[in-house]
Amino acid sequence: MTDEDDLDDAFRTANRLRMSAFLSGCDEAEFRAVQDYCGLSPSNLSKNVAALEELGYLSVRKGHVGKTPRTWLSLTDRGRKALAGHLAALRHIADTAARHA
Repeated sequence: MTDEDDLDDAFRTANRLRMSAFLSGCDEAEFRAVQDYCGLSPSNLSKNVAALEELGYLSVRKGHVGKTPRTWLSLTDRGRKALAGHLAALRHIADTAARHA
């Protein structure tokens, strides 16, 4: 990744970037934990989850804890690779800007 063209459109919104960065630090996280960390409404988080899931970047697992339904989110290998590439492109842009400052 060497320039702005290498940025992944999936991460161009702060919400998706924040969600993915949070999930990159764990195997999986409960929906509510991601919601709280990102400060999103359930509806807004669901829309962003659906967009990343459609790209194959995010996996959704549903289950129960006792009788309470739960949803867990995790980055797929493809999502981790895409996020790493996006962050590398951002670093390159920042490094280039710093050299020209």
